[in-house]
Amino acid sequence: MRKSLLVFAAVVLVASLSVCAQNTGNIRYKWYDGQGLMHFSDSLTAEAMKYGYDLVNDHGMVVRHVPRQLNAEERAAANKLAAEQAAKQRAAQEIANAEAQMLTAYPDEESYRISQQQALDNIDQQIHTTQINLRSQEKALTGLLGRAADIENAKEPVPKFVIDGIATQRNVVNDQRNTLKRLQALRAQTVELQARQLARYRELKAAQDKAAQDNPTE
Repeated sequence: MRKSLLVFAAVVLVASLSVCAQNTGNIRYKWYDGQGLMHFSDSLTAEAMKYGYDLVNDHGMVVRHVPRQLNAEERAAANKLAAEQAAKQRAAQEIANAEAQMLTAYPDEESYRISQQQALDNIDQQIHTTQINLRSQEKALTGLLGRAADIENAKEPVPKFVIDGIATQRNVVNDQRNTLKRLQALRAQTVELQARQLARYRELKAAQDKAAQDNPTE
């Protein structure tokens, strides 16, 4: 029995080698030059590598195609394109993950709108605090200016520390005003962004609800 199995295995191996030899045969190289003319050779040439080539067996069948070699500039461009495509894919996946998390965190529109309002409330609180600080700093600046005016009315020179204090206080007031403008601009941008986000949430929720209807759980 063991001898029969060995004989059978030998026959299968020989048959496999025979088929492989018939499929591949003697490999030659085929390529097309810059004018589109076909070339064959028994060895790999620089021109074949330049234009790309096919590995062809003795039956004329193409075993494998090898694309042409890229120069340094082409390789750099190909690598850049691949990196850009990979970055786009990562960005798309990150957006998909964020949207999936959003649907999980906010199962209904009311909860999502509440979260948006909380974000606005936070900005409004910052605006309110900045407005209070601004009024306080403006009042301090007004006081310093009044003091300087009183000194000038008394025909006396305004002390340097008062002049410096006024300059410093002006900077503080300007910083507070700029902060208030940035916060007000941020609030306007947030309102616009939230409107787009809410529209997207509704699209995703509708698609989710439809999928649940089409594939009800048993």
